[in-house]
Amino acid sequence: MKTIFVTGTAGSGKSSLVSKLYEYYTRNGAFAATLNLDPGVESMPYNCDVDVRDYVDYVSIMQEYNLGPNGGLVMANDLIASKIDEIQNDVNNINPDYLIVDTPGQIELFAYRSSGRFIIDQITSDEKASIFLFDGSIITTPVNFVSIALLATSIRLRLNLPTINAITKTDVIDTKLKDILQWSTNTNTLENAISNDTDGETYSLTTSILRGLNLSEFEQGLIPISNLTGDGIVNLESALSRILNLGEEVED
Repeated sequence: MKTIFVTGTAGSGKSSLVSKLYEYYTRNGAFAATLNLDPGVESMPYNCDVDVRDYVDYVSIMQEYNLGPNGGLVMANDLIASKIDEIQNDVNNINPDYLIVDTPGQIELFAYRSSGRFIIDQITSDEKASIFLFDGSIITTPVNFVSIALLATSIRLRLNLPTINAITKTDVIDTKLKDILQWSTNTNTLENAISNDTDGETYSLTTSILRGLNLSEFEQGLIPISNLTGDGIVNLESALSRILNLGEEVED
């Protein structure tokens, strides 16, 4: 079994991508299954094979412990870690070729708490990889791009997984997509864009962050994908195969 964790900021399209990946693998003869790790989600665009909401009731936790929404999610995510053996048993009973994991909408609850890393380590798998989604509607300015690149680097450090970076919502940023792709592969171009867009303290801080980041992981460029049409999924799967299957791709 190969496991793919889909991560990114809230609203970046994680659940939609899980659905598209599931459809892609299934259409091409691979046995895929989905695991939802978000206890607070109300609906999903795919049929969930293993769902943490079957083990942890987020609403009941808030009521029982008199917690607000954020406190309830924190406790729910920590409780999920205590159920990992049961979750693993459910996954083993399905025994898919690919397990596609939908992580919580609030990525900080998963990536920055010890329970998130524990869940990743405890899921038994031949190979594991992560996809980090750059929300296309957010990264249309160079400062925002650097900010999300910093977050992506931080998440990769926390999860300690081989990571593929992808841009979502390409349908709504058509005029800016070329600029964003250039920023992801050419530091000088990005620094010039920052200079043209900002000045003073913002420029100094942004360029300092940029120079401190190791952007070598972006050398092959971000992978543009459309969760609406599925465009780019083939390129994303090819990148996944280089990590998970030593380059042996699922036939399209």
